[in-house]
Amino acid sequence: MRTELQGWGRFPTHHSHLEAPRSEDEIRRSLGAGRGVVARGNGRSYGDSALGRVATLSTRHFNRMIAFDPETGILILEAGALLGDVIAAFLPRGWFPLVTPGTRHVTIGGMIASDVHGKNHHKDGAMRASVAWLDLMTADGAVLRCAPTENETLFDLTCGGMGLTGVILRAAIRLRRVESAWIEQRMLPAATLAQAIAIFEANHEATYSVAWIDCLASGRALGRSLVMLGEHARPQALRDDYALRPLDWPRKRKLTVPLDFPSWALNRVTLRAFNALYYRKGLAAEGRSIVDWDSYFYPLDAINNWNRIYGAKGFAQYQCVLPLAASEAGLTELLATIAAAGTGSFLAVLKRFGAQESAFSFPMEGYTLALDFPVRRSTFALLDRLDAITLAHGGRFYLAKDSRMEAATLHAADPRAAQFAEWRRSHGCAAALRSQQSERLDL
Repeated sequence: MRTELQGWGRFPTHHSHLEAPRSEDEIRRSLGAGRGVVARGNGRSYGDSALGRVATLSTRHFNRMIAFDPETGILILEAGALLGDVIAAFLPRGWFPLVTPGTRHVTIGGMIASDVHGKNHHKDGAMRASVAWLDLMTADGAVLRCAPTENETLFDLTCGGMGLTGVILRAAIRLRRVESAWIEQRMLPAATLAQAIAIFEANHEATYSVAWIDCLASGRALGRSLVMLGEHARPQALRDDYALRPLDWPRKRKLTVPLDFPSWALNRVTLRAFNALYYRKGLAAEGRSIVDWDSYFYPLDAINNWNRIYGAKGFAQYQCVLPLAASEAGLTELLATIAAAGTGSFLAVLKRFGAQESAFSFPMEGYTLALDFPVRRSTFALLDRLDAITLAHGGRFYLAKDSRMEAATLHAADPRAAQFAEWRRSHGCAAALRSQQSERLDL
């Protein structure tokens, strides 16, 4: 039965046979049919990377945690296990993921396939750095153990390969030992983009760093930001009962967006008002504070169905990375173009990447900017202009967020795309493993 499927951005929509295999043999049969399938975790990639051309394989029945070694922090688990469940099980024991994206509602397999990054890429790298090994079912049905020292090329291509090298079955990932469930945060307002970059560079030793950036500010305020540095708090930094119970934290009631917002709700006026208010709130919170892990890493997870804020047509997320030497000039041009268009994003995020060499993954040393835009005709024209600016400054694009880029743009930005596509053809993946995104981008 064909089912209507979407990514978290709710754009685009695709009809695919949604299958939920319960055994490796069922996955093997789906791959062997040669119809063009792709694995889908919890549906949190933004666009069409987890929408199968003909069939989509849900990993929801492959969700077990198998074994944990407290000496090494290595957790073995199936690919469909949720990051949030890992945290719920292991944070009370003093362990936290080495790498985490901006939501905990993702599967481990999806994290590996997207090679997700967090607020600590500059120090700890992307998801691939936390993977000790993974088991992959390839297009011919074989199951191969892949690691940095075993089937190295396949491991490297799978981390960031968007599910196009095979179906990840299980993995061993590294957790980090922590003393509390709290983060010691430093809020550092920056009046300009140059100041924000200077703060990042001066605090390169901080474990975590991220900035909210006002993408509608212009003139002298272009790029004004709130940079948030973070460290796992030690018990002695906590107050009251939490100093005695450092691995406990307050459970909060979540808000829910019950309906789609009307299309006119997000406009230049409302976004400017929100951004001004948020910046003033950040100014008032300048300095050090103690915040719980959930608030620091996953602020949007506090709002169920927050994607409905963008209306029934959904939104397009845009994320690029610019090489370090070109970052300030490229970001200045990107932000000036967005501010002039007036089609802003209240979820604009800036992060510093460290160096990373890989076969097809997104990160490289420099600065990455992520933004959300409601789906409108004017949005796509703006995103085309942002593509051109990114290309002109030597940048590239994050496929886990992409929903509309053209193949020519990707291949111009990243010569590895053609090499990846050729590897897929030569290893029999092109027919068996296909997503809407892989077809759109000629992968």
